[in-house]
Amino acid sequence: MMEYITPFLFLLNTMAPYLLLGFLLAGVIHAYVPRRLYARYLSRPDFRSVMLAALFGVPLPLCSCGVIPTAMSLRREGASKGAVASFLIATPQTGVDSIVATASVLGIPFAVIRPLAAFVTALAGGWAVNRLTRTETDGVHASAEDADIPLRGGRRAIEALRYGFIDMMQDIGRWLVLGLLVAGLITILVPDDFFASFADRPLLNMFIVLLFSIPMYLCATGSIPIAAALMLKGLSPGAALVLLMAGPATNMASILVIGKVMGRRTLVAYLASIIIGAIGFGLVIDYLLPAAWFVPAASVHAACHGQAGYSWLEIASSAVLVALLAYTLVRRYTSKTEKNMTKQIYRVGGMSCNHCKASVEKNLAKLPSVTSVEVDLAAGTAAVDGPVNDDDVRRVVEELGFEYGGRI
Repeated sequence: MMEYITPFLFLLNTMAPYLLLGFLLAGVIHAYVPRRLYARYLSRPDFRSVMLAALFGVPLPLCSCGVIPTAMSLRREGASKGAVASFLIATPQTGVDSIVATASVLGIPFAVIRPLAAFVTALAGGWAVNRLTRTETDGVHASAEDADIPLRGGRRAIEALRYGFIDMMQDIGRWLVLGLLVAGLITILVPDDFFASFADRPLLNMFIVLLFSIPMYLCATGSIPIAAALMLKGLSPGAALVLLMAGPATNMASILVIGKVMGRRTLVAYLASIIIGAIGFGLVIDYLLPAAWFVPAASVHAACHGQAGYSWLEIASSAVLVALLAYTLVRRYTSKTEKNMTKQIYRVGGMSCNHCKASVEKNLAKLPSVTSVEVDLAAGTAAVDGPVNDDDVRRVVEELGFEYGGRI
């Protein structure tokens, strides 16, 4: 029995201290970096705005679904199409939490190359979008209604902790748990020499990984234990990087939304930059860099052979992480939307995180006569309090890139 539990426990204990640190850093960035700072420097359709969007996006801990409403908000505030595309590519591939966790499980070289690859692919994608859409109208004006709510002193620190350890945990918690479970199953069920048989054909490895990772939803942090487990089964480090890039950056929901909201040309540039960039950096790792740089931590090897040992810091961090995960997951699925005679309930598809929730609530609340809006993520609904026109609700929901499912 223990041989089935050990890989999961060891990955959890190895990652827990770094995950907690990453969540804290994510909260600090959210609370202390003004949101409008992003849009202020992203309005011109030039390479500078593309580069700044990539720099802004790399450390932000947003998933490939959660980044959509954020990017659409930047677009409405005046960001150019190229800058928005750059932000869409760079942001979900990495984040401060996943960078720290990558270093703990896959090593420092992986932790350096991963954000570098995200940055370069974002530059390429944003530049391509600017070139492909240069004849299209790009006049979008910032809205004063979206200004940041000022927070002072202790309130800002509390907001950082709330965002990092509750909202962020709620957003990626289930995917992190799923990633750990999948990694454990891979360790147990996949033969040790499965990917080793493709060792002399790294491109085939990469295309196999791309085939599954592009349509799947993987968060940047949850993909780390899966990549480590696959590498221990013979997957090349370059192919593992392809998983770490393409998995978090794309999924069918984000592909459909980008194509609908940003246009086909933007979608083509978005996918091409991710695929070409992932394969390119993967080939660099497999052929040009020392293989010794890209070996999962010795502790991960030990876990897979039942030789796990834990420090008090790891055990304590795991206990805190599990408690936070349990709290946020229960909070997510037990939240109930209050129903009364004045509320209209609408189905909204495609929401996956608190960024989606906040974006829908904020924009629906701007409609005339609306007094409050409450989104239930688990149910995929929005309760709008006050007399409201269904067509107005549809317009707002679809402009944000979500699917309008009508009134319940």
